[in-house]
Amino acid sequence: MGMPDAEGHGPPEGLPDLPPEWGRVVVPDDASALAAEAAQVRRELRRAAPHAGVRWAHGLALPLLVLLVAVLTTLAGLVAVSWPRTIRSTDRPAPAPYAPPALTGRALPALDLVDVGQKPVPLRGLLPAMIILVDGCPCPDRVAEAVAASPDGVAVVTVAGGPTVAARPPTTGPAARALADPAGGLRSFVGPPAGPGTATALLVDRTGVVTRVLPELGPADAYRADLAALAA
Repeated sequence: MGMPDAEGHGPPEGLPDLPPEWGRVVVPDDASALAAEAAQVRRELRRAAPHAGVRWAHGLALPLLVLLVAVLTTLAGLVAVSWPRTIRSTDRPAPAPYAPPALTGRALPALDLVDVGQKPVPLRGLLPAMIILVDGCPCPDRVAEAVAASPDGVAVVTVAGGPTVAARPPTTGPAARALADPAGGLRSFVGPPAGPGTATALLVDRTGVVTRVLPELGPADAYRADLAALAA
């Protein structure tokens, strides 16, 4: 058992030894004698309690912050997935309106085209003329109308793209002079067609100057006066 203290008092029978650094431990017979020590212990516990709460709050703040960031990240991902996206239109944008090059007042280039027999034909040797590019549209009705409206001395010439003259149905009346443009020189000069199913026409005077451009050949009434001016 434990060693007795300086007055010969040892630990009660059946209790373990107390640490020697505690010194002498005296248990009073009356518990009220410990009231002052109990009050002091309670005061110390009350003073330590707020500091313990602060330490607990600091220890809990970091896990809560991590949890909050994880929740916000998850919510942001869900919103990005479920947010209705703009449906891309499969319709192609409307093409820009055709703007013919500024050819009026310019000289027709000296081009050699070919006829149905592949013989070269100088285009300037046919002036004055209404030259109709039929690579985008044969447009036989419009061509026939132009031939009928053309005065004497003004030729109507159709020019097909490629190396050969396009076949055309036989006609009993006057017909246009059919040529082909193997090198594409006239098409390069005029520019691209206004659109599919359209024919472009040039009115060129006897000096080789373009007097008018018709991006889409229409009824003869739209250019009848220009044909008459070519014959003057």
